[in-house]
Amino acid sequence: MNIVFMGTPEFAVPCLKMLIDSNHQVKAVFTQPDRPKGRGKQLAAPPVKIVAQKYEIPVFQPLKIKEEKFVQQLRNIEPDVIVVVAYGQILSKEILEIPPYGCINVHASLLPKYRGAAPIQWAIINGEECTGITTMYMNTGLDTGDMILRREVPISFDDTAGSLHDILSHVGAKVLKDTLICIETGKVPRQKQNDEEATYAPILKKSVGLISWNQPALKIRNQIRGLSPWPSAYTYYRENMLKIWAAQVDTRSDDICKETPGQIIDITEQGVVIQTGLGKLLLQEVQLQGKRRMTIQEFLRGNPMKKGEILGENGSRSTK
Repeated sequence: MNIVFMGTPEFAVPCLKMLIDSNHQVKAVFTQPDRPKGRGKQLAAPPVKIVAQKYEIPVFQPLKIKEEKFVQQLRNIEPDVIVVVAYGQILSKEILEIPPYGCINVHASLLPKYRGAAPIQWAIINGEECTGITTMYMNTGLDTGDMILRREVPISFDDTAGSLHDILSHVGAKVLKDTLICIETGKVPRQKQNDEEATYAPILKKSVGLISWNQPALKIRNQIRGLSPWPSAYTYYRENMLKIWAAQVDTRSDDICKETPGQIIDITEQGVVIQTGLGKLLLQEVQLQGKRRMTIQEFLRGNPMKKGEILGENGSRSTK
């Protein structure tokens, strides 16, 4: 089949590579415009563009794909199917009607759960034990189209958004491959989504990372995992932002909140123990504002924390 591929971030790359290595013809790639990146704010190409250029596939980077000139470009290409993986733009009804076999989306959740922009992160933040990949026919709604294939993927207790992202990106390529086989053979399982079971995974903002120490320790740990590597979970220590990259629930203590949430209860060889609203959290890897990421033992050598200090929005303060 002749395919137009639409995708932007690293998550979409395994799907594109699978299509390039298949018997299908990738006629064009549509991706987001180059964006400023890093401290120097130099323009950087999206990962999908880099792969497409390596294989000399025509690349289009419309700011708004709904513009008539780009719609006409798609018509001129005459794709049999359009494959969309984390593209970042909503397709108009005009575009959805161009390919005879439809527009197929690869989504990183078990729909109808976690529709939206950040399904991987929110699944971990919410403490889910399982997620997956769903392929679907696209319509004008937000991830509301009829489902084709679904594949479950367990979430391990130590998965972060970063590790789960990598796993799901490769599973997504496999499910897409099977989906295209279904389309080619005319044996496509098609199932409507139950809107009553739908949940949403809105786009992440940096403010989502601010830790509320009144929450249970397990919930805070899930927040830390779900926001790694971006935008990261953080608190404040002595008026400086302190990112928390790794932590464990301290199972050595009871769950009763005896101290102020956010208070440093103990400092051990294993880490720094923080009181939460329910249970205690053992900090293991942190990053102070303007410094590199380091283990808590490395951090303590240059920043001797004290029992009784309280972490939070207003910086550390002592209860003594």
